[in-house]
Formats: sequence, C-alpha cells, structure tokens
Amino acid sequence: VVLEGLARHRPFYVAPYVLAGYGRSFELDEAGTAYVAEDRFVHEPGLDAKYGLTNNLTLDLTVNTDFAQVEADDEQVNLTRFSLFFPEKRPFFLERASVFDFNYGDETALFYSRRIGIQEGELVRIYGGVRLIGRIGGWDVGLLDMQTAPVADLDLLSENFGVLRLRRQVFNRDSWIGGMATSRIGADGADNVAYGLDGKVRLFGDDYLLWNWAQTFAEGGTNRAFSLDNAKLRIDWQRRTIEGLGYDLDFSRAGSEYEPGMGFEYRSDFTRFGNRVLYGWLPGETSWLLRHRLFLEGHLYLRNADGAVESYQIGPGWQFDTKSGFYANINPLACYEDVPEEFSLSDEVVIPAGRYRFFDLRFTFTTPRTGRYYVEGQVDAGSFYDGRRFSIGAEPRVDVSSGLELGGFYGFDRAVFPARGQKFVAHIGRLRVLAMLNTKISAAAFVQYNSAAGEVTANVRIRYNPREGVDLYLVYDDGLNTDRMREVPALPRSRGRTVLVKYTYTFRLR
Repeated sequence: VVLEGLARHRPFYVAPYVLAGYGRSFELDEAGTAYVAEDRFVHEPGLDAKYGLTNNLTLDLTVNTDFAQVEADDEQVNLTRFSLFFPEKRPFFLERASVFDFNYGDETALFYSRRIGIQEGELVRIYGGVRLIGRIGGWDVGLLDMQTAPVADLDLLSENFGVLRLRRQVFNRDSWIGGMATSRIGADGADNVAYGLDGKVRLFGDDYLLWNWAQTFAEGGTNRAFSLDNAKLRIDWQRRTIEGLGYDLDFSRAGSEYEPGMGFEYRSDFTRFGNRVLYGWLPGETSWLLRHRLFLEGHLYLRNADGAVESYQIGPGWQFDTKSGFYANINPLACYEDVPEEFSLSDEVVIPAGRYRFFDLRFTFTTPRTGRYYVEGQVDAGSFYDGRRFSIGAEPRVDVSSGLELGGFYGFDRAVFPARGQKFVAHIGRLRVLAMLNTKISAAAFVQYNSAAGEVTANVRIRYNPREGVDLYLVYDDGLNTDRMREVPALPRSRGRTVLVKYTYTFRLR
C-alpha cells in the first residue's frame, strides 16, 4: 500500500490530567485477629506529552503515569508449576509495542513491559519516564526509560528501567537484524543488565531462519562475557506455507544464570527442541474445506545439569478451515513431566515430586465470525500426572447492535487424584459489556468470578469523550470474597473498592 500526497507534520501535544477518588481496603489488625477497614482519598495530577522530533521519530514524556482507565487482567487458573503469563493492557506500553519485541517464539522475551509498574499483581506508582520511538535512517529505534516508586508493603525499593532497541532491514524486505539492551537498577545499587541480538532472514522461497542470542548480568552472578551459563540461544528454521510440506524446527538453550530482570521466562537452565512438521492441502472448489493440514508437533526439554529429560509433549493432529469460516484443531498428546519438588494446585491439592507420563486430547475451535456472534472454545481431557483431568473453555461474543457488544467466558477445570484422595475443581466466569450510547459517551463493564481464588471482581468504566484529546473517565472497581472461611480469621465480605474520576485535556501546541 502506497499513500501519496501526504502533508508532513510534526505534532506537539501536552495532555495534563487530574485524578481524584476514594478507596477502601481491609487489613489485619496488629493482633492478627480481625480485619479493619482502611479508607483513603487520592487527588493528584499528571502529564503526558508527545513531540514529533522528525517525520518518523517521536518523543513521549510521562509524569506520574496513571492507568486508572485500563481494564482489569483476565482471571486465570494455573495447572502448571510455572508462572502465568498476562498480556499487557496499558495503552502507553501497547503503543508501537512491536518495536520493542524481542521474543523467543512464544511468550518468553527479553523485555516484558509488565515488569514496570506491576509487582506481585499489585500496581506500583511510576514517577514518570521518557520514550523515543521511530526511525533514524534505515534503523527502527526504540528507547524507554522509566522510574518507579518504592513500596514498603512489598519491601520494594525505587527502581529505574531502561530499554534500547535497534532493528534494520537487510538483504530483502522480509529480512532484518536487531539488538536490544535492558537495565534494571534499584535504589540500593542492585542491578540486572542484559543485551541481545536477533534477526530473521528469508533464505529462499518460503524458508526463513530466525535467531536470538542474549546474555544477562545480575547482582551476585559470575557474569562472564560470552558464557553459556548466563545466556540464552534460540535458532528456528521455518517453512511458511499452507500447501505442501511445512515445518518449524526450533532449538533453544538457557543457562543456569540466565535471568532477564525485565523479561519473562517459564523455565531456567534447559535445552529445548521443537516444534512442528506439517503437510497442507487446498481441496478445491467442490470441497466444503478451504484448507486443511496434518501435523506432528511437540517439544522436548532437557536439564542442562545432567542431560535428563525434564518435560516432553508429542503428538499428531489435524487442523482445518471451512469455507463458511469454521476452524478446528484436534491434537492428541503424549506427555512426560519430571517434577523435582512438589507444587500446589490449591491448599488441598499437591502434585508430589516424581516422574509422570500421561495423555491429553486437545480440541480447539472457532465458529464463523461473519455473523453477529461467534464462539471460541477448547476442550482438554485425559490423564494428568497421577490422576485425570477435564477442562473446557468457551468464549462467546455477540454484537447485539451497533452500540452494544457482549462478550463472555466460562472455564471449568477438574483434576482428580484417586490414589491420594484429592480433587481440584475450578470455575472461571467473565462477562464483558461495551455500550456506546452515542459518539461521545460509552460505558464498559467487566465482571469476573474465580472459584479457585474465591472472589468476584467488577471493573466498570464510563467515558465521556466530547472531542479528540479530551476525556473524562469514571472508574469503579469492587471485589467480594466468596469463600470467607478459607482463612483464619474469616475474610471480610469485601475485598476492597475504589471510585476514581480522571480528566484529561490535550493541548495541541503545534
């Protein structure tokens, strides 16, 4: 796509905001025998500014950064021994986020923006920061530096987060090379620094080679340059095709001291092989299928310390799309897990240390999106460690009218372990409502239920947007404990609530 006749413009916007609100939370008293309500009132200003340095290079400044209007995170149930991944929802970090992308083919990455301003699921005040993003010559450039406040309750000091990203097209328009450097420095001088090099090269036809190399240097580590102990390497050879033979052959290795302080990792000290070999067909005009493929996929994780198998999954599958827009994927998997130490699914259910072989049948589908409603879903069933499991999730969406959208999710997980007399059952429900009353006023509500956490949460946002750059938000957050007796003393009925009003006015200075 080529756009012609465009006038050049370098904008300069300044958008101050004011925020006021009330919040109530419940904390244990000094004796630890009861919960006491604590009320707090907030009123504070902040500012965001955007300045076009050149036609394709923008400088952003933020002071007392606030995300009061951002939707709450989706509730999840964790059936693994690894951390959960939550996607970024804050607009400041989502804007042109692809420039800062340094991933290893999945959620793991050298830079994970939720490390800034979020700690153990709690928001951390951001004093402010700067971001420079755009293009200089043939280079894509991203520079970010932000400072967070200390949090006494989390025993967290003020920290500085810095990221520099460079990327350049080489050889052809489908190939590039890049680099990244990150730093996380605490007020006490503790630091975590990393650098990485990555790239994608179109070798020939549909064949691509992707690679990443990164090293981290953390407080207390050996921090040897070019050592594999504090490094992660990934090489991925892909043939991207929907017809004929395709593949995605991935190798990665992370050392025992590889610890990206601004990144996200599920595991440490491993060697991995994966991902998929497939063959696809385009059946033709007379078939109800648009395309389909058979594949064999899986992964193998080895512990670097002794070369033993830590995990594997492998199995065949069939994936297809119909001409009406229906999509489905059927995939049986043979699984193995070597659990070095026990981990908990809940307070009552524990997976003991040991070696487990089990089988999983996975089915995912999406109905056609051409109508006013569609559904995405997944079913998992089979053995699970030393027990068995059944999980189902369905996510419908309905466009009731041009001004009303409804979305929902229901997830059910059941894992039973007869030999140990343990059972884990969890329900998650989500309801989203977006109502656009007119071109200036909209309302969004997001209500969730998580039986594993024993809570109901609600996030309601009303927005008045009379013109571009002017916003008035009314935000209400509330939470209820549905299982008050799971702790001693009994939890309060309310988990806490807040009501906030935020007004932003944007001045266009050029």
